[in-house]
Amino acid sequence: MSQLYLGLMSGTSMDGVDVALVDFSTPHPHLLDCQTFPYPAVLLEELHQLCTPGSNEIVRMGHADRAVAQLFADAALTVLKDNYIRADQVIAMGSHGQTIRHLPEGPHGFSLQIGDPNTLAALTEIDVVADFRRKDIALGGQGAPLVPAFHHSVFSNKQSRVVVNIGGISNITYLPQKDSTEVIGYDTGPGNTLMDLWCKKHTGKHYDAKGAWAAQRSFSPTLLNTLCLHPYFSLPAPKSTGRELFNMSWLQQQLLQHPEINDPQVIQATLAMFTSRTIANEICKFPDVEQVYVCGGGAKNEFLMECLESHLHECEVFTTDELGVDPDAVEAMAFAWLAYAHVNRIEGSLASVTGAKCNAILGSFCPGKR
Repeated sequence: MSQLYLGLMSGTSMDGVDVALVDFSTPHPHLLDCQTFPYPAVLLEELHQLCTPGSNEIVRMGHADRAVAQLFADAALTVLKDNYIRADQVIAMGSHGQTIRHLPEGPHGFSLQIGDPNTLAALTEIDVVADFRRKDIALGGQGAPLVPAFHHSVFSNKQSRVVVNIGGISNITYLPQKDSTEVIGYDTGPGNTLMDLWCKKHTGKHYDAKGAWAAQRSFSPTLLNTLCLHPYFSLPAPKSTGRELFNMSWLQQQLLQHPEINDPQVIQATLAMFTSRTIANEICKFPDVEQVYVCGGGAKNEFLMECLESHLHECEVFTTDELGVDPDAVEAMAFAWLAYAHVNRIEGSLASVTGAKCNAILGSFCPGKR
């Protein structure tokens, strides 16, 4: 019999919620469908505003919390309808929600995602597992990244490899030869977020499709070197980051140091090189790795992939299509797996990745079935 779970994920880029329908009845999870549902323009603008301090934040966050849950519910039910599956056939759904703050450092560090799981459960009548990050933070971890445990479960092999997720922020998972040593994973720094913001500012488009706009110019080595001086890159793992560090305000401060660089496309090309170099610098710390698999929206940026390959001379670079999983579906599939792990009392976090005191079963359970 099938064991159906849904995974719902919206990342730092806020390009919409990805909904994955996954069957866990076999040893290797089987992806049945994955679709993306964009945010309405008004809600998207509000979410961007909530990522920085502003007026009347608590009330605005409360309304957005319910609105995101409504969108997630509609998206989940659409995927089920498209696949002729009833809500009562789904065991549970794992919802990441939408991050609006990630500040895990310090004695009272936290990570905040909205998209009320109670509303989601009530609207879909499906059990919901959500709030995955706070248990790990309570145990002294970063609460991120969470996908390495999933990567370890489905992508581990007899050969050492690295899985790179390039969303708004990039993270890597080092998968050593099966059971030979601990899995390592952490955020490397920016993924698409700075490129997307810069592209929107200068072209009006939400992202640079295939990196075609950036590819028309050469990057600036001097600007690249300045960007790479950010102190985050010298921090040891475990570590995680977000828009709190890498945002338009920070980028503009760096550009003030280089007034001679004023071609927007040169800057876009440099941002692509910045993302690829900071990823590659971390991968090169694992000398036994010969294969790198890329997932997330960045896998579709052909120019970015070329930049990454230019840095990784000793590695073969693929997308996760080579492993049988659509690069766009990996993160949503991971949150379906985290729901499956919660239901089956499987540890969904890796202390070696997040820095927590121990591995843990993640998530809070909100019943939806009546």
